[in-house]
Amino acid sequence: MVSKDFIRQLEGYGLTTAKILYRMPDHPSFLQTYVWQEYDLAPRFPVLIDFLDFWKRELAGPLHSVTVTHAQLIRPAEFRAIEGEINLH
Repeated sequence: MVSKDFIRQLEGYGLTTAKILYRMPDHPSFLQTYVWQEYDLAPRFPVLIDFLDFWKRELAGPLHSVTVTHAQLIRPAEFRAIEGEINLH
């Protein structure tokens, strides 16, 4: 069985990491760090945007800043579909 993450990579998804700084609800002068990582599509990042919308809607800690990095793990030049396989012993 093929991994769901591998299929997403073949569809163009890459590994996205976001470093989220947010203010502590009880102490707004303090910043806390949260690291989020998921497969997403650059440059629009729909999965990250959905997560940030959830954060703003459901969590008490207001966002301060978000730093995003993205790595396309499988590129078209690195993957070729093959029709057959020959084993040499």
